[in-house]
Amino acid sequence: MDEKNIFKGQVFQSSSESTVGQSPSDAQSSEPASVDQSVPPGSGLQPPSVEEPTLGPPPAEVRGSGFSMSNIIKFLIGLFAIVLLVFVLFSFVIPNINKKEQKVELSYWDVSDNLEIKTVLSDFEKQNPNIKVNYVKQDIKDYKDRIVARSKNGTGPDIFRFHNTWVLQLSDILLPIPSDVMTKDNFNKTFYSVTKHDLIKNGAIYGIPLDIDTLSLFVNSQMFKDASLSAPTNWNDFITTARSLTLKDQNGKIKTAGASLGTFDNITHAPDVVSLLFVQDSVNLDDISQTKGRVSDALGFYTAFALSDGSVWDATLDASILAFSKGNLAMYFGYYRDIPTIKSANPNLAFDVVSVPHLAGQNQTISSYYPVGVSIKSKHQKEALLFLKYLSQKGLVDNSKGQAKDAASSYFSGETFDNGVNSQMNSHLLNATNSILAGGSPDSAADNLILGFSQVLNQFAPKK
Repeated sequence: MDEKNIFKGQVFQSSSESTVGQSPSDAQSSEPASVDQSVPPGSGLQPPSVEEPTLGPPPAEVRGSGFSMSNIIKFLIGLFAIVLLVFVLFSFVIPNINKKEQKVELSYWDVSDNLEIKTVLSDFEKQNPNIKVNYVKQDIKDYKDRIVARSKNGTGPDIFRFHNTWVLQLSDILLPIPSDVMTKDNFNKTFYSVTKHDLIKNGAIYGIPLDIDTLSLFVNSQMFKDASLSAPTNWNDFITTARSLTLKDQNGKIKTAGASLGTFDNITHAPDVVSLLFVQDSVNLDDISQTKGRVSDALGFYTAFALSDGSVWDATLDASILAFSKGNLAMYFGYYRDIPTIKSANPNLAFDVVSVPHLAGQNQTISSYYPVGVSIKSKHQKEALLFLKYLSQKGLVDNSKGQAKDAASSYFSGETFDNGVNSQMNSHLLNATNSILAGGSPDSAADNLILGFSQVLNQFAPKK
């Protein structure tokens, strides 16, 4: 059958002749078959009669081969349906099947020595076999800058730890945590008030605390035992104890320091210690300009430990964490995270960790910790949030010695190496303390510190 003639409605027949389609007149005008005239009449043999052709129905194979317009439309509709089905399969169904089977890899950055992280990751990956979490321990130096730079060029982490005072600096990178991961009500019920202050901004949650650490007082157990002393709980006792445990040579040089306060450069966590005095003297750490007199008093109290004949510390001594590790410092202000460093330097050192001294009715201390958040630049936000939710369900590790309920946070925070808010605030605090040690007045130092504080905060405040 010639395909190009199908849609013309033609029916093709076999090569044999047929009378189908001839009119009766055509049939009658045909020459009759010749009759042999030699046949005698009555012999019983008659010449064959000529039958008229009739128009009966066409053969079955001819009737079934025609195409009507309705058949053509049905054919086109069927063809369109097949094409559409193929399009849907290859455009949506098959790609989604492949996507579900694809394994997602997350990058998780941390700065702490997390001894349990392998177990945590293994358990999570067993529950979520399509997700692989690559844990990367980062150097704390320039860590914040590295997060920002790598996130902007697309090679940053999907999920990462950050200092509790960095939300302002990371506002373009931190992803607000949706309510299916953590609701604000649940956050408030689960965590301490200081974390609410640090991590909830404009009604959105930007991080989940995995642990909490607060400034504490480390005391050399052997020194206190030999002197029959107990750890001081208030500042008056602290002053007395610090002076009694300070040993000087005949030239007045300190050989054993009673406590590490007064200077700045050689005191580990110096900004945190000054912040401790600020908060206990009711200074608003979010805006220190409101209480200039109290700022001045706290700066004068702090520097007094390194001035005059009654000094218990000076700028010639080792960094306070090193001096304490060596057994040359009776009382050191530090965090729980300092313990491995101290034990590594001196495994035989006996020491206790207790609450910081207080003013009457003022039980506050300073908190410094590293919550975890999700990058808004992550290509796998859904999986990263799933991992964040898993981490949040592990429970808060409390290293505060019971002090977290009264803790506050401060932009004056040491050893974050952020090259940003903390570093710039601390630079102004360094200048303030050094000016007093050089003979300047606490009032003048407070004025300059307040001015510098406002300048830094305005620099990093979100643009409206």
